Amino acid sequence: VVEKPLLEVVMAKADHNQSKAAEWLGLNRNTLRKKLVEHKLLK
Repeated sequence: VVEKPLLEVVMAKADHNQSKAAEWLGLNRNTLRKKLVEHKLLK
């Protein structure tokens, strides 16, 4: 419930830089990519 809005905000703040967003979230970049695909947020 919280994950999709959080990903949207973090990706916007990171200018859609996945490496930067993953670092801020404490995730591996590949894990972040999977979550973005899962929530249909991947540009």
